[in-house]
Formats: sequence, C-alpha cells, structure tokens
Amino acid sequence: MSHLNNTENHADNEYEIETSPLSQTLSRDGHTIEVEIYRGDSGWILEVVDEDNNSTLWEDEFDTDQAALDELHATLQSEGIQALIGL
Repeated sequence: MSHLNNTENHADNEYEIETSPLSQTLSRDGHTIEVEIYRGDSGWILEVVDEDNNSTLWEDEFDTDQAALDELHATLQSEGIQALIGL
C-alpha cells in the first residue's frame, strides 16, 4: 500500500474539483471514514479522512475512480480500518 498520512484535509481549493460518485462514508469496527475520490492531474486521487479529520492520501493516482475504490477495499481487507485512523 502506498499512502501518506497528514493532518490537513484537502489541498487549497483554487479550482473546481471533480469528485467521483464513488466517494462515500464507510463504517467498520466502530470507526467511520470519509472516502474521497477526485480527479487529479493524470488520474484519480484517493483520500480517506477519519473521525478526527486526519487525512490519508495515496501517493499514486489511479487510472479510474473504480480502481481507487478497489485499492481502498484491498487496504481495508489486508490492514483493517485501524490503518486509516490517525493516532
């Protein structure tokens, strides 16, 4: 899995962001995350925001929004939602 953790949510919004309809809220094991998928310069960006507004942003862009969502589900399957919750 290739993602970065940071404590800020979203880049400076100086332009209109195209958000995927696959963006959603997910709850598992007593935790809720916001799954945000939006178009970047060369593909789709995957960002997860936890209950405390901590952001996990994947380094690589995805060819499709569905590929980004598939990566999230693979991460949840292999590492659990706790891997996406800030400490």
